[in-house]
Amino acid sequence: MPELPEVETIRSGLAPHLTGRRIDDVSILHPRAVRRHVGGATDLENRLRGKRFDAVERRGKYLWLTGADATDEVAVVVHLGMSGQLLITDTDVPHQKHLRIRVGLDDGRELRFVDQRTFGGWHIDDLVTVGGRAVPESVAHIAPDPFEDAFDPERVVAVLRRKDTEVKRALLDQTVVSGVGNIYADESLWRAKVHGAQKTSRTSRARLAGVLDAASTVMAEAIEVGGTSFDELYVNVNGQSGYFSRSLNVYGRAGQPCNRCGTPIRRESFMNRSSHFCPVCQRKR
Repeated sequence: MPELPEVETIRSGLAPHLTGRRIDDVSILHPRAVRRHVGGATDLENRLRGKRFDAVERRGKYLWLTGADATDEVAVVVHLGMSGQLLITDTDVPHQKHLRIRVGLDDGRELRFVDQRTFGGWHIDDLVTVGGRAVPESVAHIAPDPFEDAFDPERVVAVLRRKDTEVKRALLDQTVVSGVGNIYADESLWRAKVHGAQKTSRTSRARLAGVLDAASTVMAEAIEVGGTSFDELYVNVNGQSGYFSRSLNVYGRAGQPCNRCGTPIRRESFMNRSSHFCPVCQRKR
């Protein structure tokens, strides 16, 4: 599933195309694409038609479009799921095989939501103010990510120290710090030389702060190259893949030499996923 760098790549690509644009038409082409919207397909179509996009926003892995008219201001929350794509296209471009939602814009172009596995979808949500920022109600419980002004690494370290859980498990907890998924957790822990199975309560504040700093650094580097793509399911708004997979140090490199010490990278099962780490650079303490 896309993590913060991939979602930020999509957000920054959409913003110049959508900000200030009015929605002329909306077509829901698959019911699962709006299964989270209480009113169903027709209600979503009617509520969006005629609105103007004000901004494209993100917190962690969560993406939403804000739009207003004379009656209300709402957030269109977009769940990308495992294969969701948001594409900006000309109207004469043939419909993609897995096109689920089509939005006609007042400049003659279209915003298209393509989702092969139909795990993603759209729903309209009310905006609530949390920590001085307006966010969709369904995102209100999600912690700020490392690129937000509200992110306080000292507070996060204090939260981690109070927990008695594994460092990697805590790093993936979106209510503690948002945006980090399996790929960037493994990469961050390798950079910080911390074993993911260490207990947060037994890890020093300095080492935990180092993990957070590494997460910020590695995700910023991934954003610079458009995120991580392993297949054609994740692309930016122009249909292009990201290139950070070429810079990965541990994720997906089981059996290959560590780029720091040469020891073969090890892969272990973790939460129905995998953890990748160097058994020498990341000794469990």
